[in-house]
Amino acid sequence: MANLVTTLRLTLLFVLVWLAYEAPPQWQLANAPLLLLIFALDGVDGWIARARHEESLFGSIYDIAADRIVENVLWLVLADLDLIPVWVALVFLTRGILVDAVRSVGASQGASPFSLTKTRVGRFLVAGRLMRGAYGVVKAGAFGWLFLWQPWPDLHPEFWARWQPGLQWVGAALVYGAVAMCLARGLPVLLEFGLADGRLLHRRPPKARP
Repeated sequence: MANLVTTLRLTLLFVLVWLAYEAPPQWQLANAPLLLLIFALDGVDGWIARARHEESLFGSIYDIAADRIVENVLWLVLADLDLIPVWVALVFLTRGILVDAVRSVGASQGASPFSLTKTRVGRFLVAGRLMRGAYGVVKAGAFGWLFLWQPWPDLHPEFWARWQPGLQWVGAALVYGAVAMCLARGLPVLLEFGLADGRLLHRRPPKARP
Protein backbone atom coordinates (compact mmCIF):
# COMPACT_ATOMS: atom_id res chain seq x y z
CA MET A 1 0.00 0.00 0.00
CA ALA A 2 2.80 2.45 0.89
CA ASN A 3 4.48 1.87 -2.49
CA LEU A 4 1.15 2.55 -4.20
CA VAL A 5 1.00 5.92 -2.47
CA THR A 6 4.52 6.69 -3.70
CA THR A 7 3.47 5.70 -7.21
CA LEU A 8 0.43 7.96 -6.89
CA ARG A 9 2.73 10.85 -5.98
CA LEU A 10 4.77 10.34 -9.15
CA THR A 11 1.61 10.02 -11.25
CA LEU A 12 0.22 13.28 -9.85
CA LEU A 13 3.57 14.94 -10.51
CA PHE A 14 3.36 14.19 -14.22
CA VAL A 15 -0.29 15.26 -14.28
CA LEU A 16 0.91 18.59 -12.90
CA VAL A 17 3.62 18.78 -15.57
CA TRP A 18 1.01 18.16 -18.28
CA LEU A 19 -1.23 20.88 -16.84
CA ALA A 20 1.67 23.35 -16.71
CA TYR A 21 2.47 22.84 -20.39
CA GLU A 22 -0.69 21.79 -22.17
CA ALA A 23 -3.78 22.74 -20.17
CA PRO A 24 -5.74 25.99 -20.58
CA PRO A 25 -5.01 28.68 -17.96
CA GLN A 26 -8.23 27.93 -16.07
CA TRP A 27 -7.10 24.34 -15.49
CA GLN A 28 -3.66 25.50 -14.38
CA LEU A 29 -5.28 27.01 -11.29
CA ALA A 30 -5.32 23.42 -9.99
CA ASN A 31 -1.51 23.21 -10.04
CA ALA A 32 -0.89 24.75 -6.61
CA PRO A 33 -3.46 22.55 -4.78
CA LEU A 34 -2.17 19.52 -6.70
CA LEU A 35 1.37 20.37 -5.62
CA LEU A 36 0.20 20.59 -2.01
CA LEU A 37 -1.31 17.11 -2.31
CA ILE A 38 1.93 15.71 -3.76
CA PHE A 39 3.93 17.04 -0.82
CA ALA A 40 1.33 15.90 1.71
CA LEU A 41 1.47 12.33 0.35
CA ASP A 42 5.21 12.31 1.04
CA GLY A 43 4.44 11.82 4.71
CA VAL A 44 1.51 9.49 4.15
CA ASP A 45 3.48 6.69 2.48
CA GLY A 46 5.95 6.49 5.37
CA TRP A 47 3.15 6.51 7.93
CA ILE A 48 1.32 3.71 6.10
CA ALA A 49 4.52 1.64 5.86
CA ARG A 50 5.06 1.89 9.62
CA ALA A 51 1.41 1.36 10.53
CA ARG A 52 1.00 -1.70 8.29
CA HIS A 53 4.51 -3.06 8.98
CA GLU A 54 5.37 -2.78 5.29
CA GLU A 55 8.84 -1.27 5.76
CA SER A 56 11.31 -2.67 3.27
CA LEU A 57 14.60 -1.77 1.61
CA PHE A 58 12.85 -1.35 -1.74
CA GLY A 59 10.19 0.88 -0.20
CA SER A 60 12.82 3.09 1.43
CA ILE A 61 14.81 3.42 -1.79
CA TYR A 62 11.64 4.01 -3.83
CA ASP A 63 10.50 6.77 -1.46
CA ILE A 64 13.88 8.54 -1.54
CA ALA A 65 14.05 8.24 -5.34
CA ALA A 66 10.52 9.64 -5.64
CA ASP A 67 11.52 12.64 -3.50
CA ARG A 68 14.45 13.34 -5.79
CA ILE A 69 12.34 12.90 -8.93
CA VAL A 70 9.65 15.27 -7.66
CA GLU A 71 12.13 17.97 -6.70
CA ASN A 72 14.33 17.76 -9.80
CA VAL A 73 11.42 17.59 -12.24
CA LEU A 74 9.79 20.64 -10.66
CA TRP A 75 12.99 22.72 -10.83
CA LEU A 76 13.58 21.69 -14.45
CA VAL A 77 9.99 22.46 -15.45
CA LEU A 78 10.11 25.87 -13.78
CA ALA A 79 13.37 26.64 -15.60
CA ASP A 80 11.95 25.50 -18.93
CA LEU A 81 8.86 27.65 -18.39
CA ASP A 82 11.21 30.60 -17.75
CA LEU A 83 9.84 31.07 -14.24
CA ILE A 84 13.32 30.68 -12.71
CA PRO A 85 16.86 31.03 -14.13
CA VAL A 86 18.20 27.75 -15.48
CA TRP A 87 21.24 27.93 -13.20
CA VAL A 88 18.94 27.45 -10.20
CA ALA A 89 17.83 24.05 -11.50
CA LEU A 90 21.45 23.12 -12.25
CA VAL A 91 22.51 23.99 -8.69
CA PHE A 92 19.90 21.66 -7.20
CA LEU A 93 20.69 18.87 -9.67
CA THR A 94 24.45 19.11 -9.07
CA ARG A 95 24.14 19.28 -5.31
CA GLY A 96 21.68 16.37 -5.22
CA ILE A 97 23.88 14.10 -7.34
CA LEU A 98 27.05 14.87 -5.36
CA VAL A 99 25.46 14.49 -1.92
CA ASP A 100 23.61 11.31 -2.88
CA ALA A 101 26.86 9.85 -4.23
CA VAL A 102 28.62 10.57 -0.92
CA ARG A 103 25.72 9.16 1.09
CA SER A 104 25.65 6.00 -1.02
CA VAL A 105 29.29 5.39 -0.08
CA GLY A 106 28.43 6.02 3.56
CA ALA A 107 25.47 3.66 3.38
CA SER A 108 27.70 0.91 1.99
CA GLN A 109 29.75 1.30 5.17
CA GLY A 110 26.70 1.21 7.42
CA ALA A 111 26.39 4.96 7.99
CA SER A 112 22.99 6.66 8.10
CA PRO A 113 22.40 9.63 5.72
CA PHE A 114 22.68 12.21 8.50
CA SER A 115 25.68 10.72 10.33
CA LEU A 116 28.30 11.83 7.81
CA THR A 117 28.60 15.28 9.36
CA LYS A 118 30.45 15.35 12.68
CA THR A 119 30.96 19.04 13.45
CA ARG A 120 28.37 20.93 15.45
CA VAL A 121 27.66 23.37 12.61
CA GLY A 122 27.44 20.56 10.06
CA ARG A 123 25.02 18.53 12.16
CA PHE A 124 22.84 21.60 12.76
CA LEU A 125 22.66 22.42 9.04
CA VAL A 126 22.28 18.87 7.74
CA ALA A 127 20.70 16.73 10.45
CA GLY A 128 18.91 19.26 12.64
CA ARG A 129 15.13 19.09 12.52
CA LEU A 130 14.85 22.88 12.38
CA MET A 131 16.92 23.21 9.22
CA ARG A 132 15.43 20.15 7.59
CA GLY A 133 11.93 21.43 8.23
CA ALA A 134 12.73 24.99 7.17
CA TYR A 135 14.36 23.77 3.97
CA GLY A 136 11.32 21.72 3.06
CA VAL A 137 8.96 24.61 3.79
CA VAL A 138 10.99 27.09 1.73
CA LYS A 139 11.19 24.73 -1.25
CA ALA A 140 7.50 23.89 -1.09
CA GLY A 141 6.72 27.59 -0.77
CA ALA A 142 8.79 28.40 -3.85
CA PHE A 143 7.17 25.68 -5.94
CA GLY A 144 3.66 26.54 -4.77
CA TRP A 145 4.08 30.28 -5.25
CA LEU A 146 5.44 30.01 -8.79
CA PHE A 147 2.84 27.52 -9.98
CA LEU A 148 0.07 29.48 -8.26
CA TRP A 149 0.70 32.58 -10.35
CA GLN A 150 1.69 30.86 -13.61
CA PRO A 151 -1.73 31.23 -15.35
CA TRP A 152 -2.53 34.74 -14.11
CA PRO A 153 -0.90 36.71 -16.97
CA ASP A 154 -3.42 35.05 -19.31
CA LEU A 155 -6.38 34.94 -16.93
CA HIS A 156 -6.17 38.48 -15.54
CA PRO A 157 -3.67 40.58 -17.53
CA GLU A 158 -4.57 43.85 -15.79
CA PHE A 159 -4.18 42.36 -12.33
CA TRP A 160 -0.87 40.77 -13.31
CA ALA A 161 0.48 43.97 -14.83
CA ARG A 162 -0.30 45.85 -11.61
CA TRP A 163 1.01 43.33 -9.08
CA GLN A 164 3.68 41.52 -11.09
CA PRO A 165 6.75 43.21 -9.51
CA GLY A 166 5.70 42.43 -5.96
CA LEU A 167 4.58 38.87 -6.73
CA GLN A 168 7.78 38.13 -8.60
CA TRP A 169 9.85 39.60 -5.77
CA VAL A 170 8.27 37.18 -3.30
CA GLY A 171 8.92 34.29 -5.69
CA ALA A 172 12.55 35.31 -6.16
CA ALA A 173 13.05 35.57 -2.39
CA LEU A 174 11.70 32.03 -1.91
CA VAL A 175 13.78 30.60 -4.77
CA TYR A 176 17.05 32.23 -3.73
CA GLY A 177 16.38 31.32 -0.11
CA ALA A 178 15.99 27.71 -1.20
CA VAL A 179 19.24 27.92 -3.19
CA ALA A 180 21.12 29.33 -0.18
CA MET A 181 19.80 26.58 2.11
CA CYS A 182 20.53 23.94 -0.54
CA LEU A 183 24.20 24.96 -0.64
CA ALA A 184 24.44 25.46 3.12
CA ARG A 185 23.15 21.93 3.75
CA GLY A 186 25.13 20.28 0.96
CA LEU A 187 28.60 21.74 1.47
CA PRO A 188 29.16 20.31 4.99
CA VAL A 189 28.49 16.79 3.71
CA LEU A 190 30.98 17.16 0.86
CA LEU A 191 33.64 19.00 2.85
CA GLU A 192 33.57 16.79 5.93
CA PHE A 193 33.49 13.59 3.88
CA GLY A 194 36.35 14.85 1.70
CA LEU A 195 38.47 15.80 4.70
CA ALA A 196 37.80 12.50 6.46
CA ASP A 197 38.63 10.55 3.30
CA GLY A 198 41.84 12.53 2.84
CA ARG A 199 42.96 11.77 6.38
CA LEU A 200 42.33 8.08 5.85
CA LEU A 201 44.29 8.04 2.60
CA HIS A 202 47.29 9.76 4.13
CA ARG A 203 47.31 7.89 7.42
CA ARG A 204 50.51 5.91 7.71
CA PRO A 205 50.19 2.25 8.63
CA PRO A 206 51.64 1.36 12.05
CA LYS A 207 55.20 0.14 12.06
CA ALA A 208 55.69 -3.57 12.57
CA ARG A 209 57.27 -4.50 15.84
CA PRO A 210 60.77 -6.03 15.55
